[in-house]
Amino acid sequence: MKIYTRTGDKGQTSLLGGARILKSDPRIEAYGTLDELNSYLGLVRDQEVNAPRADFLKEVQDRIFTIGSHLASDPGKDKLKRVPDLFEADVQALEQGIDQMNEDLPPMRSFILPGGHQSVSFCHVARTVCRRAERRIIELDQEDEVEALIIQYINRLSDYLFVLGRKMAQELNAPDVPWKPRS
Repeated sequence: MKIYTRTGDKGQTSLLGGARILKSDPRIEAYGTLDELNSYLGLVRDQEVNAPRADFLKEVQDRIFTIGSHLASDPGKDKLKRVPDLFEADVQALEQGIDQMNEDLPPMRSFILPGGHQSVSFCHVARTVCRRAERRIIELDQEDEVEALIIQYINRLSDYLFVLGRKMAQELNAPDVPWKPRS
């Protein structure tokens, strides 16, 4: 199988279902940002501190591909190819992960500056890309309705990544650096 097809050389790409759209279309922006997020999630998963969470993070990456396949489908056609489903249980799994990590974390008393350890910084980058993906999906939703569960999952994932960053910092003995605004 060839990697290049030459069909995108004029700035267009195909959706699942065959429709051709510009590569700058909000739909492409949304699932392209998910692809970027998935790359950062792989980087986060590969951090030694996340070895106990690697399987869960791999499942999260799988859900990102699932969401991407939904967004890559032509909304004007019935799905010719079966795309995987996202379930409420997927959102609940993120919430359970957040709750478990929060049990051992000190309460937050201020905003926290990203950083403290390179591994933690990778997690914060993933979190901010997740937030951008959420904004792109919301933008797409204004044109073509996006399944509410997709928006909910991405929103909860950014929360999960924030708490994961704090948990990683705790496990790496890296300090949470509070933001102290100038007065």
